[in-house]
Amino acid sequence: MKIALINRSDTTGGAAVVTHRLMQALRAEGIDARMLVLEKLTDDPYVISYASPLIDKYNFIAERWNIFLHNGFSRDNLFKADIANHGRDIASHKWIKEADVIMLNWINQGALSLRAIERLCQTGKPIIWTMHDMWPFTGVCHHALSCSEYQHVCRGCQFLGSIKADLSTAVQALKSKLYARHPDIQFVAVSNWLAERASESRLLHNMALTVIPNAIDADAFGYERQRQGNLGISADKKVIAMGAARLDDTIKGFDLLISGTRHLRDTQPELAKKLHLVLFGSIRDSSLLDQLCLPHTHLGTVKGIEALVNIYTQADVVLSTSRFETLPGTLVEGMACGCIPVSFGAGGQADIIDHLTTGYIAPEVEPEAIAEGIAWAADAAIDRKMLHDTVARKFSASVVARQYIQLSESLLKQHTNNL
Repeated sequence: MKIALINRSDTTGGAAVVTHRLMQALRAEGIDARMLVLEKLTDDPYVISYASPLIDKYNFIAERWNIFLHNGFSRDNLFKADIANHGRDIASHKWIKEADVIMLNWINQGALSLRAIERLCQTGKPIIWTMHDMWPFTGVCHHALSCSEYQHVCRGCQFLGSIKADLSTAVQALKSKLYARHPDIQFVAVSNWLAERASESRLLHNMALTVIPNAIDADAFGYERQRQGNLGISADKKVIAMGAARLDDTIKGFDLLISGTRHLRDTQPELAKKLHLVLFGSIRDSSLLDQLCLPHTHLGTVKGIEALVNIYTQADVVLSTSRFETLPGTLVEGMACGCIPVSFGAGGQADIIDHLTTGYIAPEVEPEAIAEGIAWAADAAIDRKMLHDTVARKFSASVVARQYIQLSESLLKQHTNNL
């Protein structure tokens, strides 16, 4: 069986990392899986770029300009919305023609247009669309936050200003027409939370939907605690690791982290003295680091599994303060290294954490709640190997790859029967 996976990049962004990891896992299971991307940054021979620099630059700028016009010429939310009106048509690409199954992943920012997706559907091959966020079933946004308009008609989009009949309405209608013409698209949600949101949506409530989590190479994540590591942190400290591509992205809740550390300092000063935060990822406003009320180390952007394992094995807790996450990758990675996960529950965290057994899910998106979770985890005695084994059982690359293979075989059988 030949499978073509499509994603904007092979390394940039969480969806790129897990899609590339899935491609490798499928190959390890004997599947001829290959990945088509707009941006290729690895030297993997089974990844190919279909980019044409001049055309792709035009597609990217044209789409951003349209969004810029509709959000009142504000840059604030310029990348929180996508309209997929520009993108490459790759239906005639050799790897697409050779494929038995086509897997769409994160295809925004000029990677594919809605028209290009339709052209892929018209090939007659089974289409699996793995949703890494909410975009496939909203108008234009990737995270609807507290908005529920995607359940009805998207309008007055928070990322496009206050126009009542706005761009989100038009794009939602285009998606609706696409899905009506191709009702056999198989959607995959990476968490039960995301599947529940999709099933509530106007666009996908009648579409085929299943849940398959993102894969992790569990064997690459050691779980033995390093007591004398290279981060320069005293061995008697309880170390809390937290990372994101951009730490001060609003959705990552850095303001909640600041307030949570202040609450710990004010209410549990003795515990606060025993804690040390290790942060990794970029941050635009570095002055925010000065507002943290716990000792901390900021490592900047970190790349590669070895670097991540080095951090997590010097930590006791892995923390996420995100307001919304479909399936928080840092929690899975940290847990694979034996760290106790602490997070809010607004997303797919319940797929990862068994509350008070393998970690802590704060009941409310409030700084006091996350502070309580940190305090609980700092005092919890949970076996690191048990945490690692839990991740391996649920999320290991081989387990996830086999689920996709089973789904692909089922779709191919249906396709054959319908001929």
